[in-house]
Amino acid sequence: MALAEPVDLLRPARFLRLSRLSVIDRGGLAGVAVLTLVALVVPWIAPHSPTTQVGAPFLGPGHGGLLGTDDLGRDLLSRVLYGMRTSWFSALAVVAVSVVIGGAIGLLAGVKGGRTDAALMRLTDLALALPGPVLAIAVIVAIGPGLGHVLLAVLIVWWPYYARIVRGEARALAVRPHVDAARVVGLPTWRLALRHVMPGVLPPVLVAASVDLGALVLTLAGLSFIGLGAPPPAPELGAMSSDGLVYLFGHPMIPLAPAVAVAALAFFANLAGDGLRNLLEDV
Repeated sequence: MALAEPVDLLRPARFLRLSRLSVIDRGGLAGVAVLTLVALVVPWIAPHSPTTQVGAPFLGPGHGGLLGTDDLGRDLLSRVLYGMRTSWFSALAVVAVSVVIGGAIGLLAGVKGGRTDAALMRLTDLALALPGPVLAIAVIVAIGPGLGHVLLAVLIVWWPYYARIVRGEARALAVRPHVDAARVVGLPTWRLALRHVMPGVLPPVLVAASVDLGALVLTLAGLSFIGLGAPPPAPELGAMSSDGLVYLFGHPMIPLAPAVAVAALAFFANLAGDGLRNLLEDV
């Protein structure tokens, strides 16, 4: 029996038709591309080291660099750039690992069904039932602050969402004719999942991941803001805003610059997510 051809749900040619997106959608995708490029080249474009004193404290913009200096005389622009780099790549790392872990669990549950599906989904439901922010804070308190610990804590509460998304899509695709044909001829489960089911699961997962980037940036900044991130003098945007709040009225650039950077990362990530969803909406 010849296998029916799997439905080509990604359609790369359509994926490249950016011209049908609105200006806002294209701006969001371009903004994310620029932010990623800037994050990659920060060590070469930052004026100074983020932890080195370069002048007197509280120098204003133009007198001590483009954004001035902070309370310890460190270049504020350099610290913001390095903080953006840390936040952006941390969010990307959590999303990528969450997609891999949650996607593998959801794909296996959706394709196998039966007891395997029931067991894996009960595990996922258990993880979803736990209050995410509280659990993340508890994990960080238990194992200690630090960027790696923060990422682990957030990952623990993030992967179940992808498991649910992938499982739902996989269950719908598992009853398609081409998947039934693959089962009939005895195709191994792993190959059936990767070749015939995963291509149809990717579009909604990509959209969810792109939207989650903004939420993750805010989550990581929030944990850093309350002192659960990397210890000083590491440049983290949330911690920089928190430490600079006491200077809000006298030297507003110190707390506001990292806060604006967080807002910009989340804003462009959300725009990119909307653009990607519109790009794939007829897939």
